[in-house]
Parts: sequence; structure tokens; C-alpha cells
Amino acid sequence: MGFFSHGTSDGWGPVLKGERIYLRPPTGSDYPAWARLRAESRAFLTPWEPTWPADDLTRLAFRRRLRRYQRDMREDDGYAFFLFRNSDHVLLGGLTLAHVRRGVTQSCSVGYWMGEAHAGCGYMTEAVRLAVSFVFATLHLHRLEAACLPTNTASIRLLEKVGFRREGYARSYLCINGFWQDHLLYGLVAGDLRGEKSVTGPKLVVQA
Repeated sequence: MGFFSHGTSDGWGPVLKGERIYLRPPTGSDYPAWARLRAESRAFLTPWEPTWPADDLTRLAFRRRLRRYQRDMREDDGYAFFLFRNSDHVLLGGLTLAHVRRGVTQSCSVGYWMGEAHAGCGYMTEAVRLAVSFVFATLHLHRLEAACLPTNTASIRLLEKVGFRREGYARSYLCINGFWQDHLLYGLVAGDLRGEKSVTGPKLVVQA
């Protein structure tokens, strides 16, 4: 695992490189691939996500999304990444580190989505491991949290494989697909993985 500078014309922010995939902040040039992948995967993603706004896949909405991502990163409130395959730079999905809290908390939460055509290949497991390393070794946070629907067996397997521990059950926790739904709560703290390669990494390079 490593960090590197990715040569896109409008690139910004950190880039995380794994064996098969890399994570980098989204840019304006990603819009066509993102809109296509989300549209093709809509039925696959709908049961696990908040209700999509009517204009969600428009270029204007994507620009608003980018501005929010960039503001969050500048203010250390959150870090959004798109997930790409190393071999051909195809967009596979996305991962977001949100609600960064400093002070006595030193924590954030992780969320992710995968295009239907690329699900079940282990790409997101590698992406979450990269994010874990970034959270602990680069952001120097103490705790990473995640929540998933009790019926989302794929996400449960992923979180537990990476090392998250189930910590609780929250009733009517998030409004998903138009309904307030219960969620399983997971947590990972720096001490859980102390000494493992996955939480140490080389110097971070930030894009200009």
C-alpha cells in the first residue's frame, strides 16, 4: 500500500494506491463515468442508500457534490474518494470518510458504494483497508465507525473481514430508500490493528 500523486489536470487531494485499485478524490472529468455507473447500478444500490434526488445524476448536481467534497477536505470535515482499477483506470465505486471529529473524540465514519458490475470481486475490501490506513497513519484519528443494514450481509462480511467489531444496534438510525431503518453499528480503533502493516504507510503525497 502507498500514497502517490495522480496526474489529472484538475487533481487535488490525497491519492491512496493498493495492489489492484487506487482511491483518489473525484474531479470534474469523472462525471460521465460516474453518471453511467450510478445509472447502470441504480436498482442494485437503491435498497442501501438514501433516496436519490430527482436531479442526482445531472452534471449540475455533480458539480455541487464536488464543491462540497472539496470544502469538506479543506476544513478537515471529510474525505471523499472514487475507486479505480489500477490496470485500466475504470471507475468501480466510491468511498467517503465523513464526520471527522477532533478534540477528545478523534474519529470519523466510513461509507462506500460499488457499481453492480464490479461487486463481489474484493475491490471494496481493499479500498476499506486503504482507508483504514489513511485514517490511522495519516489523519492520526483514533476511531473509525461504520453502520449497515442488518440485511446487508455483504457489507457485514466486509467490515468484519477488515477488523471492525460489532458494537451495537441502533433503531431507526438512518433514512434509507425512503424509510427509517435499523442499523448495525461497527467500530475500529487504532489499537485493534496495532502492529499490522495495514495501519502503517509511507509519506503521504498531496496533489497540487
